[in-house]
Amino acid sequence: MNEDDLTAIETAGSMTEALETLERARGHLFSFHQLIGEADFQLDEVLDGLRELGRTELADKLESELVGRDVLPGRWTFQIVEEFEDGYYSVFREHEKAIRDALTDGERHVHEARLRAERRPAGDR
Repeated sequence: MNEDDLTAIETAGSMTEALETLERARGHLFSFHQLIGEADFQLDEVLDGLRELGRTELADKLESELVGRDVLPGRWTFQIVEEFEDGYYSVFREHEKAIRDALTDGERHVHEARLRAERRPAGDR
């Protein structure tokens, strides 16, 4: 294998590694989305407690100003997730595939496959 082949494998591997990092970030975004929803539903218990205590003014203010509130102007978290997936995420994935197609004939994890072959004991299948 020549120097250019090794550089191509390393470059494609770096792009795939960047995608894997983005996938981790995407998971955190979904966690954010689910946790915000969970927190919003937990406010129902607060409202019930306030009303049970006769603190309807506090309950009404909480309900009108926070329950179901947009987390960003005009957006709930599902909309943020959708915009991320339809924009940055999908473009990133397209570029990762294009680079992999161009540099490794579309094969994934070529560097890792080479490492596996090098590190396995002789005769181990």
